[in-house]
Amino acid sequence: MKRLAFAVGVLAFGFAAATPARADFAVMKFELGFCRIWWDTGAKPWGAGWTMVANAPDFQSAWAAQNAAVKKGKCK
Repeated sequence: MKRLAFAVGVLAFGFAAATPARADFAVMKFELGFCRIWWDTGAKPWGAGWTMVANAPDFQSAWAAQNAAVKKGKCK
């Protein structure tokens, strides 16, 4: 019985480790007009005075979205 429980635990750990990690990024504009890449769209900045400009699946896409927002004049 212990072997079965151990085998199930090892399989569960293996499946959990095999799932791809997901890190969502966002471009946040703050009250003073500057934008920053925010590492997790689920964890919003504290307080008021910010807006989400763009969402991105990876850092490179967030970097491109931030550059586009600066070129359009949305951010400093």
